[in-house]
Amino acid sequence: MPGLLDPVEWKGMKLKNRIMMSPMCQYSVEARDGAPEGWHDVHYVSRAVGGTGLIMMEMTDVHPDGRISDRDLGLWSDAQIPAFQRIIQACQQYGAKVGIQIAHAGRKAESESLRPVAPSAISFDESFRVPHEMTSTEIQEMVELFGQAAERAVQAGVDTLEIHGAHGYLIHQFISRITNRRTDEYGEPDRFASDVIRAVRKRIPESMPLMMRISAVEYADGGYTLEETVERCKKFRDLGVDVFDVSSGGESPTGPSRVLAAAPGYQVPFAAAIRKEVGVPVVAVGNLDDPKVAEMVVRNGQADAVAVGRGMLRNPYWANEAALALGQDNILPRPYRPAF
Repeated sequence: MPGLLDPVEWKGMKLKNRIMMSPMCQYSVEARDGAPEGWHDVHYVSRAVGGTGLIMMEMTDVHPDGRISDRDLGLWSDAQIPAFQRIIQACQQYGAKVGIQIAHAGRKAESESLRPVAPSAISFDESFRVPHEMTSTEIQEMVELFGQAAERAVQAGVDTLEIHGAHGYLIHQFISRITNRRTDEYGEPDRFASDVIRAVRKRIPESMPLMMRISAVEYADGGYTLEETVERCKKFRDLGVDVFDVSSGGESPTGPSRVLAAAPGYQVPFAAAIRKEVGVPVVAVGNLDDPKVAEMVVRNGQADAVAVGRGMLRNPYWANEAALALGQDNILPRPYRPAF
């Protein structure tokens, strides 16, 4: 089986290794206009210098009110494209591929300046506002916003695109029976997500892999199961999703136990099950900061790549650290090689 540092190809995108920088919100757009700033330039390009194969830019919202905070990234305007393009091109110069995770926070929009919306008027908890229950027309308009954001991402030069369908944000809110109590056609759990996938797939090149982050299981009482997720992924695969980025939870304040969440690779079995049953590449995520654990996950065929989050926050050169830990040569650019 291939290892963590071996290349992989998904459709027309060739990755030099199987290490993905997990999308992590930075809440650092000081101008509050959704466009990446200097912080984002350094944040992403340094991980490209560090040897990361795929950099997935953080949750980038399709509407101003879709942000968790008003300091989040967005792609609701053509004016935002050049700032993304600048970062993407800089990362690509170091051999990294770059994607953008497009999303809408739905009822989890926290800033008082933003208007939360959701499939049903149910707040996340008592500290959140009750969201506006979207009309069918508003839902259809939202689908189009996802398509437009995908088109802007392509104009910015992305190598791939990821739809955020996890962690209790808007798409997940439609999927979950905990948050979707509708009685119209959008009460069907997969309807909104399916419409978004179609709209996005239509706006990106056929050769570009479409990724989707999903929550494989929910932790609240009455949440859906892994078996349900497997069947859902088969449907989404047939609609055009090429790679699943497999996480869990986020639909409620309830989550995995502290002991479970602290275990290295605690979500890997979810990714492995989807890979086996759905027959598509998967990315495993969740406490995979130890290079030897990440290597084992790939070598064992449980996932095709791993997403590293906190490990890359601590060390922008995590990919190089992994190469050295696994007995390979350093993979940093020439100016840094004398350090090894």
